[in-house]
Amino acid sequence: MKVILLQTDICWADPAANVAYMDKLISAHAQGTDLFVLPEMFSTGFCTSPEGIAESSDSATLRWMKQKAAERNCAIAGSVSVEENGKFYNRFYFVHPDGNVQWYNKKHLFTYGGEDKHYTAGQERVVVNFRGVRFLLEVCYDLRFPVWSRNRGDYDAAIYVASWPSPRVEAWKALLRARAIENQCYVLGVNRVGKDPYCEYSGGTAGIDPYGKTLSACADGEEGFAEVVIDMEELQSFRKKFPVLNDADSFTLN
Repeated sequence: MKVILLQTDICWADPAANVAYMDKLISAHAQGTDLFVLPEMFSTGFCTSPEGIAESSDSATLRWMKQKAAERNCAIAGSVSVEENGKFYNRFYFVHPDGNVQWYNKKHLFTYGGEDKHYTAGQERVVVNFRGVRFLLEVCYDLRFPVWSRNRGDYDAAIYVASWPSPRVEAWKALLRARAIENQCYVLGVNRVGKDPYCEYSGGTAGIDPYGKTLSACADGEEGFAEVVIDMEELQSFRKKFPVLNDADSFTLN
């Protein structure tokens, strides 16, 4: 499976401009691509005060994701600030080419930045099956909580979309590798670049294999893309030869 990770800047609170830009980038890399992954809150930037900025659960952004996925026969994944029934969610959409939409509401809200004061935390762990690969959907701060990300033998690749600030980017890079190694899976980490009214971002977008090796990465501080090939035969062979997950500790998550 061919995956394109898009490391971009984001126009603050301007969904139309951001969607138009993402549309252009996807069109440029669509040939043979199965999945595109966009950053956290790619349509607005990371708005911890979403009033007046968040989009509806049937927004023009989501309609574009459906249209583009169908047009290019690929899946498109990325998170959006959503208002639904009077509550706000940091919602990670995974849009299939047939129009099916699955989503995960971010569980670990970033209290240091005040995200928890406005958003409602999700409670459901979500794994999406697409073209023979099982993807765990995660958002930014979730990366710091390995129990929530623990592979229970139910996924092959974990996707982390983020707006992870530059001062802590080395933690981002280290934790992506750790999640891949400990969960014996591919990890796809997509972080933005540029600035918003509060932070500066330097990227660190990368695809990591189950051995912890970087398959492809974007240059720090620059817009770009990383192309990653997920090889299920290789993954299954590695897991069979070295069955680490069979020896994992059991636990109950409260």
